[in-house]
Amino acid sequence: MAGPGKIILLHGASSSGKSTLARALQQRLAEPFYHVSIDHLRDAGLLPTERIRSGEFAWPALRPAFFEGFHRSLAALAGAGNNLVVEHIVETEAWLARLLELLSAFDVYFVAVQCPLEELEARERARGDRRIGEARRDFETIHEFATYDFEVDATRPLERNVEELVGAWEARARPGAFERMRSERGSA
Repeated sequence: MAGPGKIILLHGASSSGKSTLARALQQRLAEPFYHVSIDHLRDAGLLPTERIRSGEFAWPALRPAFFEGFHRSLAALAGAGNNLVVEHIVETEAWLARLLELLSAFDVYFVAVQCPLEELEARERARGDRRIGEARRDFETIHEFATYDFEVDATRPLERNVEELVGAWEARARPGAFERMRSERGSA
């Protein structure tokens, strides 16, 4: 095994362009990176979606263990030596604290995917596969409790964002945002 994998964690609101950015990064990074997201698990049929929709299984009861498992899986994949581009909506400060703990052994580069609310809402409507209002909820909360290594403006051309992000990733210095947040929170 070559050692622990590295993680580029893309954090942004629903419909901000995380998936598009992750796919483009995979094509540009010098090393292989696996693209990991909740959407991949959902789309692969991991969840008993029909039974959740019918009300037979209560999603609010299943949700905490599902996300805890997802967060733990990132450490397992990186611990096996895989580099990851993870797209995620870190919904709460508690989730961020858990990720800081679980990923403490890894080189994590935390990227904010920023997008104006009007654009998020337009994208959300155009997609048709999101509940209206998710983008607004995320926009109003998720960036309030985090420190980042890099920020991307999702309204700029994709190629420009990728070029700048890859350059920043390659020139990154320690301590990174995850290390600084752990230190600030007393969990170094």
